[in-house]
Amino acid sequence: MAAIAVKVLLIIPAYNEEESILGVVDTIRSSGYDYIVVNDGSTDKTAEICQEAGINLINLPRNLGIGGAVQLGHQYALQNGYDIDIQVDGDGQHDISYVPQLVQGIEDGADLVIGSRFVEQTQGFTSTVMRRTGITWLRLCIQLISGLTIYDSTSGFRACGKRAISLFARTYPYDYPEPESIVRAHRAGLSIKEVPVSMRERQGGVSSISPLKSIYYMVKVSLAVFIEGFGSRNARNR
Repeated sequence: MAAIAVKVLLIIPAYNEEESILGVVDTIRSSGYDYIVVNDGSTDKTAEICQEAGINLINLPRNLGIGGAVQLGHQYALQNGYDIDIQVDGDGQHDISYVPQLVQGIEDGADLVIGSRFVEQTQGFTSTVMRRTGITWLRLCIQLISGLTIYDSTSGFRACGKRAISLFARTYPYDYPEPESIVRAHRAGLSIKEVPVSMRERQGGVSSISPLKSIYYMVKVSLAVFIEGFGSRNARNR
């Protein structure tokens, strides 16, 4: 009896990625994966480049933030019957050759699989010292709240199975969503695991998180994680 093919969609949220978006999509196309680019109200030529190249595109008229763009991708995956969707950044940092490992994690029973730079020692770009310190802090916060140990909670290279797609299509954090969404998935009873991946430096453009914004990011995300976690505890205790 032949194995049933799993439908996999790659979601590419893009904000001002005119320098890298074609390369990212070309790599995905050559690998044979279905994909959707969600242009999040870019102010550069990202939309025009995608339209001229015939790229499968959802073009948002205004910027919703990374969470809004990714949630729209989950809704697209749910509406079109995909078994697995995978978030891939539009800046070229994520190595598409690791997609099979993410898919395998879902097929092995996890609902959410996170591509992690830190769960094992891997070669490749691991971000600045300040950001790695922040990631360690978030690991401790999530561990305190949920009991989970997630080494790369800010990773945007993530695979969702059907239960996670359904959850995140309904409810997903809008601002710096990755750490908070891990706690939300855990609260919903979803299984979460990490698989080791290697990442590259961004292939174009500039990160939206400056050193000053990194401080804001850490405070805001830490509060969001604690609110998400303690909110779920209070709901269970009622």
